[in-house]
Amino acid sequence: MESILIEDRKKLTLIGALKVVSATNTQAVVEVANNNVVISGSNIEVTKLNLDNKEVCFSGNIVGVKYMQKAEKGNFIKRLFK
Repeated sequence: MESILIEDRKKLTLIGALKVVSATNTQAVVEVANNNVVISGSNIEVTKLNLDNKEVCFSGNIVGVKYMQKAEKGNFIKRLFK
């Protein structure tokens, strides 16, 4: 289970993070239980990372947050041999 707290579109705290997949100044991708959370905006940076507590914080101009399904492992092989 995860929770997301956004404060004034300047700070985002995500509880339930398993791994930060990628982070640039315009987008961050965080792996949670069965999905990835994609955070978009500008000047995005990781301000706190504590994976023992499954917590990650970002600052910047947050303009969007969306959930995306993780790609299945072996998906390319499954499509190749259909």
